[in-house]
Amino acid sequence: MTTAPTHNDPTAGYTPPPAVPDDLEGVPGLLRWETTPREDAFAHAAKLTKDAFTYDEVYGEFVTVHQYIDAPPQAVYDYLTDERNLNEYTYSTRDFAPTSAPGVYQGRDTLLDDETKIFLRIDGNPDALTVDMKCAWDQGEELWMVYIHRIISAETVLGKRGSVVIWTNCHHPNYDKNPHPELASSPDRPWVGDTWGLFYAGHKIEIDNLKKILELRHGTAV
Repeated sequence: MTTAPTHNDPTAGYTPPPAVPDDLEGVPGLLRWETTPREDAFAHAAKLTKDAFTYDEVYGEFVTVHQYIDAPPQAVYDYLTDERNLNEYTYSTRDFAPTSAPGVYQGRDTLLDDETKIFLRIDGNPDALTVDMKCAWDQGEELWMVYIHRIISAETVLGKRGSVVIWTNCHHPNYDKNPHPELASSPDRPWVGDTWGLFYAGHKIEIDNLKKILELRHGTAV
């Protein structure tokens, strides 16, 4: 015997806020049901939908990768917040060790040469299951390369065991110009921002590595 879903009616006496508050009246370009007929809204959506997009249209300012992982959310969080594990799932960051600055680690990034220093701090929130990895090449004073991770229970969003991981990097202005060229491992070393066009591919490789490792250790087959 199945139970019919219940319907929760609005609380008696509750008055919702106005759909168009006074400060939103007349805002140009604000597309909402109250101001734009359905036909016009769908026509506008069609203009924004194309068969193909350029890399810059999709990843010019933000690069996001996402992956389903057959592992519990807490296991994913614990793994991502342990700096030692970057040795395993990243392509090129290695050998992180504590520095004199609290919470800051120094390692190597072998992406473009063997000697580049990379500095890292991991800020995690175990309740929200968010992990921010703040990094920089060559110096640890300004950790401007920020890798933002959100871990979501797959039970909530996919109706199955495991986790969904969303990983975003933002195009900070320093990607376009090295703020400390004098600290580079060599004068002719390329800059990390030169590889922005490969960030989606590089992060896709690493999140796939993350999936393989965590499913090996925590998946349903274990």
